[in-house]
Amino acid sequence: MNYAWFVPGTQLFTEARQMVLLRNRAYQGEAVAAAAAVAVAAATCLIDLPSNEAVLEHLQQENGCWPEVQDHHIPVPPTFLRSTQEAGKDNILGRYHPSSGYIFGKAPNILEAMESDQFAYRQCHTPFYPFQDQAEFELGKFLCECLTQSDIDQFLKLEWVRQAKPLFSSKDQLLAWMASLPTAPKWHSTTLEITGYPTIQPIQLIWRNGLDVVEDLFANPIFTNHMIYDPHVVVDGDECKYSEYFTAKQAFEIQWLIDTFIQDQLPKGATIVPVIIASDKMPSDVQMRATSHAWRCVGFMPIPKFSNVHTDYQTILSQRLLHKCMDIIFADVKVTAVAGKFMPDSSGHLRHCYMPLAAYTADLPEQQAIALIYDICQRIDPWRLREFQEEAKAHSLSGVHQPFWRNWWFADPARFLTGEILHTCHKFFFDHPFNHHKRVGTCHFSSGVCQMKQMTSWEHQDLQRTLVPSIAGVAPPQFIHAICALINFIYKAQNPVYTDTSVDSMVASLKEFHDHKQAILDAGARRGTKGTINNFLIPKLELLQSFAAFTKDIGALIQWTADLPFDRTSHQSRTFTEQIVDILNREESMRRFQLYLFLRMHNAPLTNAIVTEEQEITETDPALAWIARIAPGDPNQWCFVRPHPVRNHFLKGILSSTATTAFHVTQLYVLPDFGQALSDYIAKASNGQPLASWSSGHGHVKTWNKFRLQLHSVFCSQLIMPSQVIQAAPPSQTFPLGNCDAVVAQSIHGDRTVNIVTQVWAIFQPIPPCHGMLPHYLIDKPLIYVQYYEIIGHPHDEPAISMYVVARQYHNGPDSQRMRLGAVIPLMDVTHAVELIPMYGAGADHTVGAATSMELYEHFYLNNFLDKEIYHALRSDLH
Repeated sequence: MNYAWFVPGTQLFTEARQMVLLRNRAYQGEAVAAAAAVAVAAATCLIDLPSNEAVLEHLQQENGCWPEVQDHHIPVPPTFLRSTQEAGKDNILGRYHPSSGYIFGKAPNILEAMESDQFAYRQCHTPFYPFQDQAEFELGKFLCECLTQSDIDQFLKLEWVRQAKPLFSSKDQLLAWMASLPTAPKWHSTTLEITGYPTIQPIQLIWRNGLDVVEDLFANPIFTNHMIYDPHVVVDGDECKYSEYFTAKQAFEIQWLIDTFIQDQLPKGATIVPVIIASDKMPSDVQMRATSHAWRCVGFMPIPKFSNVHTDYQTILSQRLLHKCMDIIFADVKVTAVAGKFMPDSSGHLRHCYMPLAAYTADLPEQQAIALIYDICQRIDPWRLREFQEEAKAHSLSGVHQPFWRNWWFADPARFLTGEILHTCHKFFFDHPFNHHKRVGTCHFSSGVCQMKQMTSWEHQDLQRTLVPSIAGVAPPQFIHAICALINFIYKAQNPVYTDTSVDSMVASLKEFHDHKQAILDAGARRGTKGTINNFLIPKLELLQSFAAFTKDIGALIQWTADLPFDRTSHQSRTFTEQIVDILNREESMRRFQLYLFLRMHNAPLTNAIVTEEQEITETDPALAWIARIAPGDPNQWCFVRPHPVRNHFLKGILSSTATTAFHVTQLYVLPDFGQALSDYIAKASNGQPLASWSSGHGHVKTWNKFRLQLHSVFCSQLIMPSQVIQAAPPSQTFPLGNCDAVVAQSIHGDRTVNIVTQVWAIFQPIPPCHGMLPHYLIDKPLIYVQYYEIIGHPHDEPAISMYVVARQYHNGPDSQRMRLGAVIPLMDVTHAVELIPMYGAGADHTVGAATSMELYEHFYLNNFLDKEIYHALRSDLH
């Protein structure tokens, strides 16, 4: 075999490939043709070698011709990230897999590859070519994103636009220019048919090559600081930690299989690139945010209508078509899962990559639609639809005889069909436990429970958050206990990080539900269309049993948890499908070109620098985080900002003494004991020696109606959470008794610090007198007037609800009248925003609404289901 060695510019390597026939052991000896990348050699090597084996032997010798790779940093895995204050304070240890993630040289990432674009030489002199400047490019981008093609033409005919003289004069010219920009993986349109089963309309699959998309993501420098290339064990004390995919068992097992059964003929040091597939929705931070573009759409699946086909067979034919489409999209990915492929990563390092199917995120019916029915195929012809479908339904299967994953190495449906938070938890809770409570606890709701036309996961989570304290006192304790245990399980199932102990705790919560679920049946709350149901044979409930195993196998399930509109098309000039393909190609090209130009305008490298020092993270949008480091004050950042960026009040807000809480202040009314409370604070702050220059009797204050509280994440101390607004608004038409939120504050009693629950009634700060100064104990210290609650019940006192119970504190006023106990404390003493839900008792007062309940009730539950952060923060005892 002859090898052609060449030196194309700065490229250091070339590939020698051979075609090999590999047998898929998992499926009865079915052969899979795969292309295997077997060797990469230095461009300067001129040795004449007779065979592939000789090339491999030469490359793997100690004095082989691999060039020396320069030292480089690798991103720090999220598990090891800490805030600046907590760096080095824990005993978390880690160990990488010894033979993974090797680097085989250099190759351009996707932005560096744009330097060799067909118009790159013109862009050296005119950066925005084919546009004349940034303003014209932004105008063209706006028109393409926001207007239809006919609207663009009308806009360009306006006299004002003609006077501005943009270089493009028609929509066709503008669209052609956008099409000439460097492109992302191309979209295609393919017409499909099922022999013998015609459709009313042609079957059009809009898709792009899955391998191209994976390569594009892998080489995207936006994600440099979010990439993980090696399986690694994380140990916290005596326990393993499970978070990202590479911290779990499956990554190690696949790495071992590659090393053992495949790489005996290939260079060592494979890099696993796990593939996550999601249907209609998309999966840890960067992955879960659609605005970060960490996920990519690879296909729009057709939903055909078959003509002259019985309705019973429409579903089975559509599902088989789905798998055929998936076969087309992921054909090259499956080859790479077997043979590997040399690909540049986001830093321009060449790696030998394999692509196992790590997760398929879908709801239960979709998961059932991809199950394999190999045994049935041996007995019944799959195209004898009636017989085949009857047999498949008897086994709760869809009737798909050739699932797309059948020849995808390392693809095991028992592992890649992961537990899914959205449907398996939130949707399941709404469909079942929430409906159970409506039949038992409706006396709290005078008009029943409102129904919405469309419930999203946000509404489902809101119901989970408030259900338990809302039905306490009306539903039987065992009934509430079962519901509470299930909500505890759902909250624990959403942890981004686990240890063996926290996995056991999640399992214990599910067991607690099963121990008490009989109370739901005894109450007759589980009903169907035909009456009462006396069992819990619910498939999604059964799936919850697998969550613990999935967590240890593939990592935290929250990481595996979007529709795209096409409203800028015209049905006149070309087909609808062709225009969709053009729109998809154009949108990604514009987004990438804009980032490339921004970097070039600031003379910044096209390789994102890896941040190795300890720092705090507020921006989980990786593109915005990158450009913010390059040009922190550039007004053009607005082009990249997502709708609601997280502001870091730790930079400009008021910091607590430990720098773990930040405040940002955004008027004052009659409070009976405010003056005395302020005098008491001044006396304490001044050690009993207040200065006459400012006092509560004749001093002035400035006030606010709200402030913002910002915290670090309970799970990742480096991550700064979005701020929360704490209201302290006076009475108004909407809130006749005021709108004042509850918080947890810290108070020092002797040599110990205790947590207290309070309600914020006023936010203020003393103002210096004219031609004078504030006393030292009042300078730069925003204060709040609060009213106290006392803890009268602990979670273990009432296991069915497992919440703290608080009551308002009172004292005798000047005339021995009973008054709420209030005090003035520093704003910086506040540690958490909390939610108090009234204890309604056996029957709620229907005259009380959300605007008045905080003032008309005396006893409250401290709701630990407010959000996932407060849920885990309140697990430590309040004193």
